[in-house]
Amino acid sequence: MKNLARQNILNTKPYIAGKPIEETKRELGLSEVIKLASNENPIGTSPKAISAMKKALSGVNRYPDSNSFYLKRKIGSRLSVKPENIVLGNGSDELIDIVIKTFVEDGENIVTADVTFLEYEIIAQVQNRRVKKVPLKGFRFDLEAIKSAIGPKTKLVFIANPNNPTGTYVKKAEIEKFFRGLPENVIVVLDEAYDTFIDVKDCPYGIDYFKNNNLIVLKTFSKAYGLAGLRIGYALCDEGFSRYMEKSRQPFNVNLLAQEAALAALDDVRFLKKTRETVLDGKKYLYQQFKKLKVGYVPSVTNFILVDVKMDCVSVFKELLAHGVIVRDMKQYGLKDYIRVTIGTSSENRKFIAALKKVL
Repeated sequence: MKNLARQNILNTKPYIAGKPIEETKRELGLSEVIKLASNENPIGTSPKAISAMKKALSGVNRYPDSNSFYLKRKIGSRLSVKPENIVLGNGSDELIDIVIKTFVEDGENIVTADVTFLEYEIIAQVQNRRVKKVPLKGFRFDLEAIKSAIGPKTKLVFIANPNNPTGTYVKKAEIEKFFRGLPENVIVVLDEAYDTFIDVKDCPYGIDYFKNNNLIVLKTFSKAYGLAGLRIGYALCDEGFSRYMEKSRQPFNVNLLAQEAALAALDDVRFLKKTRETVLDGKKYLYQQFKKLKVGYVPSVTNFILVDVKMDCVSVFKELLAHGVIVRDMKQYGLKDYIRVTIGTSSENRKFIAALKKVL
């Protein structure tokens, strides 16, 4: 059959997701497998969210509220913003798609880092939009270089803060300097998927800046709230931006169970606190073990760590897989000697370290 796909689709390299647990068990004949590859919540899902979903099950024969009225109202109340400042999405991925689709014209381009969340570039390629990539500096976004890369045809700048897959962040002073003097036609997208795990004082939060800048802030319920399987996230932005993004958004893009789970999860303060404590304690343990093993790593403010294994990362990934530990090899990111490991429960972290000792 003749290939009828658009050329930019033919040239697009698809996103490679983390390997599922059940697939690994089936392929390798393992009875016990832990997944530390996709930065999911190590302790599960908010009990309040699970209870809310159970109550909502009888209503799934009906379409959900397309405007997510109650969820927008609750998020707005928590963040002291208006519901009109919020756009809901089927995870952050869809919001990235909506932003590019809404604002980037033919011939315009997008600027971001060369090692960051892959979906910025993949979604742009699918929409036939050009991406200019700027090298990281010490595994961090180089905002000065990114600003220099902005040209007359630049419409969007994507900044993941904290950054995936490096776990690093840009500082308040750096982002404030970056905003000063930006061209009026440039929109900055600040992706804060991992903001719940930040444990430093000089990291900026987009909520403090979006009212006075051309800024869209992306948030997700996938990580800290443990709702990755439901796919729900939101954008914070000026009403002028949200009005146009709503035009690009598909109706009913956030399903009924996702809306109900997110509403309940916002109230589960105990679960959020336990998640954060588990991650921060696990990070300390892994740092200690890496130092004992003389394994290099990039200090992280997220729930994952970029680890320098000083050998082919795919080989290390496969060998860890044989021990029942799924991590993420960084080949697709161009970091051929690195793996990324999600911080798990204490038992998962110990199993990972035991396996890593054998592999190395």
